[in-house]
Amino acid sequence: SLQTSLISTSKFLKNIDNLSYRTISLGFPFLTLGIISGAVWANEAWGSYWSWDPKETWAFITWLVFAAYLHARITRGWQGRKPAILAAAGFVVVWVCYLGVNLLGKGLHSYGWFF
Repeated sequence: SLQTSLISTSKFLKNIDNLSYRTISLGFPFLTLGIISGAVWANEAWGSYWSWDPKETWAFITWLVFAAYLHARITRGWQGRKPAILAAAGFVVVWVCYLGVNLLGKGLHSYGWFF
């Protein structure tokens, strides 16, 4: 029946929301450690922890988006649509950071295959 279908869909969406939260909660500390260890390595290699290279900047933007997601979930109790939009935005920013900057940007971390 329609009611059973709606309940099943609702449970599925709640499970996806919960999975998203758990996945981002696991990945965020790794992203943080990656940025920190990259800064330490940059200081050893170039004498500066942070130079606002496009890759560094987009990594920081990625960190901010996922920090906002976790902040909204933990302190505001957001569930459902709003955090899903933030998570989707974070996914897009990750693609910009890892592919867009490497292939289209210019800087220490880019290859500039297209331009």
